[in-house]
Amino acid sequence: MKHFLLKLLVSIITLCAFQFETKAWGFFAHQLINEKAVFCLPSEIFPFYKKHISYIKEHAVDPDKRRYIVAEEAVRHFIDLDYYEKVSPIDTMPWSFKAACEKYTKDTINEYGIVPWHIQTMMNILSEAFKNKNEALILKYSSELGHYVADAHVPLHNTMNYNGQMTEQHGIHGFFETRLPELFSYQYDFMIDRAVYLDNPLHFIWAGIEQGFSSLDSVFGFDKHLRLTTPESKKMSFEQRGTQQVKVWSFEYAMAYHRLLNNLVERRMRASIYAVSCFWYTAWVNGGQPDLMNLNKDILITTQDSLLTIQQNGKMIGRSEE
Repeated sequence: MKHFLLKLLVSIITLCAFQFETKAWGFFAHQLINEKAVFCLPSEIFPFYKKHISYIKEHAVDPDKRRYIVAEEAVRHFIDLDYYEKVSPIDTMPWSFKAACEKYTKDTINEYGIVPWHIQTMMNILSEAFKNKNEALILKYSSELGHYVADAHVPLHNTMNYNGQMTEQHGIHGFFETRLPELFSYQYDFMIDRAVYLDNPLHFIWAGIEQGFSSLDSVFGFDKHLRLTTPESKKMSFEQRGTQQVKVWSFEYAMAYHRLLNNLVERRMRASIYAVSCFWYTAWVNGGQPDLMNLNKDILITTQDSLLTIQQNGKMIGRSEE
C-alpha cells in the first residue's frame, strides 16, 4: 500500500510539473535569449556573467512562474498598444509613465500593461544591486530583467488580441512564441553586435516595442491564411513530452508559417538578445561599474513568494496565454 501511494504521489508531482512547464509560454526562448545575451557583453562584465550563465539561463523564467501566484505580475509582461494606437508609428501613447497616466489614468495604464516602464524600474533595481555589490541580487535581477526585455520585443505582447481570441485564431500565442523557436532557432544567426551603453533606455525599449507592434499584420495575416487553406488533419500532430503524448502544431504546418513570416521570429529574438545585453551593461555602468570579481557573496535573497508554489488548478492569475 505504501509503495502504491508513493508511486501515485510521484505521478501527481510529475504531472503538475509537466502541466506547469507546458502552460507557461516560451520557457525555451527566454532561457536561450538570456544565454545568448551573455556573449554580447563587453569584456568588463563578460567574465562574471559567463561564470554564472547557468543561473542567468535557468532563472530567466522566474517572472512567468510568479504569474501563478502574484496577481500584480501579469501586467508587467505586456502593453496592449492597440488600445491606444491603430498603426505604427507610436505617436498617440506618451512614452513616459507620468504623461501616460495623466492622459489615460493610472488605472487604465495598469489594465492594459506596463512592460516598458517595468523594464525601466527593473534596470534601476539592478543598478542599485550593482552599487551595493550584492552578487545574489545582481544575478536575480539580471535574470528577471532579461525576461521583461524579451517580452517587450514579442509582437503578441503588444496587442489585446494576444492569443487570437478576437479573430478566431486561438493558440497563436504559443505557436509563435514557443513552437517556432523550439523547432527552428537552431537555424538562427546569433552572432550579434556588442552591447552598448543606453543613453535613453526608455526610448530604446519603446523602439523595440514599436518594431514588434508594426509586424502584427504579418503575424495574424499569415496565420489566418494558413488556417483557412490548410486541411484540419494537417494542422496538428502528437509528440512525446516526458511520459505524455501532447497535441502540438505539426512540423509541416509550423514550417509553412515560419517561411511566410520570413525570419520575423529570428529578428525579434536577435533584437531581444541585443537589448537584454545593453540593459545589463547600462545597469552596471549606472551602478558605478563595480569590480564584479569582488562582490558580497554572503547576502541571501529573500522573497515574499515561493516560485515553487503552484496553484492546484495550474492556472495563471490574470491574463492567460493558452
